[in-house]
Amino acid sequence: MEKYARLRRSVERLPEINMLEAPAATDTQLLYAHTPAYVQAVIHGTLSPQEQKEIGFPWSMQMVERSRRSVGATIAACQAAVTEGVAVNLAGGTHHAYRDRGSGFCVFNDAVIAARVIQKESHARPQIIIIDLDVHQGNGTASILQNDDSIFTFSMHGEKNFPFRKEASDLDVSLPDGCDDLTYLKALDLALAQTEQTFCPDFVIYLAGADPHADDRLGRLSLTDAGMYQRDQRVLEFARQHSIPIALSMAGGYGKDIDTTVAMHTQTVRSALEMQLKIKNALTETISKRANS
Repeated sequence: MEKYARLRRSVERLPEINMLEAPAATDTQLLYAHTPAYVQAVIHGTLSPQEQKEIGFPWSMQMVERSRRSVGATIAACQAAVTEGVAVNLAGGTHHAYRDRGSGFCVFNDAVIAARVIQKESHARPQIIIIDLDVHQGNGTASILQNDDSIFTFSMHGEKNFPFRKEASDLDVSLPDGCDDLTYLKALDLALAQTEQTFCPDFVIYLAGADPHADDRLGRLSLTDAGMYQRDQRVLEFARQHSIPIALSMAGGYGKDIDTTVAMHTQTVRSALEMQLKIKNALTETISKRANS
């Protein structure tokens, strides 16, 4: 948990960053991804001991508030990205949460909720792609969206890592233990090219986990700092090429040294900042062309 405070302090030092407090997601927004029974159990503290154990957090009002704000921050990042091109939630990426239960330190599924908020706020119902590059498969996301053709789920993750029972995303790429930069980036390039052949996105939600890094305790992959940078650049360039907004969440990161995780998350934010103007300009140009056509 300490990484979040350290990350905020690190990001605050970057120039041209506008930091905003995360709003809390409403009950209605939580219901875009979760059953009423589960939402009520979380809010009122009636989760069973086994349900709390699966989530990994003991229930408390603070846990509920933090979970609401983690979702609210991803919603806010998506809303900001519509006009700014790029925006970031310094937490989020809670992709193990299922429709009716939490799991793996994930209470509510922020990416699914935020995607559906964006769709409901738009007259055109945008097609959204969730690019999940946390080292663990986005099993909850895949399960919730299995019958939703308007949101494409792409997860690239460790084959032998948690969760040990995988769900079927629209596109899954499983990687072997010890996967290096070259193997990883080649797989990512192929997957993004395959995605372009089957889905035409209007918006990207990107889970930029720090856990594929070689120094992560739980990642089991071997990406270097440079490999992580190239990963982020490829996803941001995907958004620029398609002239579409992109919202990022930090997702997992469990460095042997917490400073490594903070450094990787900060590097992701810095990459987003570097690409922000290019993506915003591409988005503005596309909107202008549509208005004049």
